[in-house]
Amino acid sequence: MSLQTIYVDLHIHIGRDYHNKPVKITGSKTLTLTNILIEASRKKGIQLIGVIDCHVPSVQEELEELLEANKAEEITDGGIRFEEVTLILGSEIEVYDENCQGPIHVLCFLPDLDKMKQFTEWLSTKMTNINLSSQRYYGSAKDLQYKVKELEGLFIIAHVFTPFKSLYGKGVDQSLTEVFDPDLIDGIELGLSSDTDMADTIKELHAYTYLTNSDAHSLAKIAREYQKIQVEKPSFKELTWALHRVENRKVLVNYGMNPLLGKYHTTVCKLCLSDQVDGTICKTCGHNGIIKGVADRIMELKDTNEHPIHRVPYVHQVPLEYIKGLGPKTVKKLLDTFGTEMNIIHHASEAELTEIITQPITKQILQMREGKQKVKAGGGGRYGQIKSD
Repeated sequence: MSLQTIYVDLHIHIGRDYHNKPVKITGSKTLTLTNILIEASRKKGIQLIGVIDCHVPSVQEELEELLEANKAEEITDGGIRFEEVTLILGSEIEVYDENCQGPIHVLCFLPDLDKMKQFTEWLSTKMTNINLSSQRYYGSAKDLQYKVKELEGLFIIAHVFTPFKSLYGKGVDQSLTEVFDPDLIDGIELGLSSDTDMADTIKELHAYTYLTNSDAHSLAKIAREYQKIQVEKPSFKELTWALHRVENRKVLVNYGMNPLLGKYHTTVCKLCLSDQVDGTICKTCGHNGIIKGVADRIMELKDTNEHPIHRVPYVHQVPLEYIKGLGPKTVKKLLDTFGTEMNIIHHASEAELTEIITQPITKQILQMREGKQKVKAGGGGRYGQIKSD
């Protein structure tokens, strides 16, 4: 048996269904299921994607049409194959039960369309609008976990530090075990404002595999964060084994934006978004009220300085669109030459790149591979920025 490495992004939204009705209200109108599959397969070079609005009945109808037209096929070990990408069917759900101190987003993945339909039928009795993304689920977090496991699914805590809608993001003392059954969690998604070094300062997270996903609301944002994993082939079963490090399947590297680039990294004033705050008082405008940044929140929760032995490298990286001087026409030339964004980012040599782009842009791509970009921190809903040399 030979294993291969593949690239994986497990948090992609759908903006519109194939009736042009909204699914993720804030998602792009071009972010349809079919467009996502085409983008991932032909341009991004991602071999495994999780689309987390597959609980929506109209999305399932679009999937059925692709299957009936032989444009896609369900595979034995779970997942749906489309060209060069395998789709993992997922659902992002908002939990807010009596044990939660604030809403928490989670990701639920099912192995096939039939089980996702069963999940939809169950969810529709516990959700106000089954046709939209990231909706409030009326029930306990543990009951949701039990249902996912009954359907042989995966349960992942989403963007675990993000302010407003995450396990740790509300600024209250709340442990994982107070809300969830820790034995029924398959992974922890870090989110754009944190990385492995930050997350591993919280000991109760050590047992879990970390995921870095895009949370894409547009086609361009697919794979702005992702991971490289080692599996026999892209499938639901192999993903499950990789998350639990079974028979040498595993996540090899997390690729994510420098946490400073995340829009909630730094504590800022709610009113003017200045990062000059003292407690809850803004020193710039005097307003009493802050949006606590992920960095400060993690410092409040910190209880260890150690990494678990199974933890893998986290490489700071940015999408090609962040690179100074690299416009759409030049990106097209690169794609025409190297095929996919993953080939450009990871595999094209310095000599090959400089045949198409200038040396300064090549230098930026090579710096990006090594996680050496200089950045300006973001906060309060504003992304950080790459700084010029």
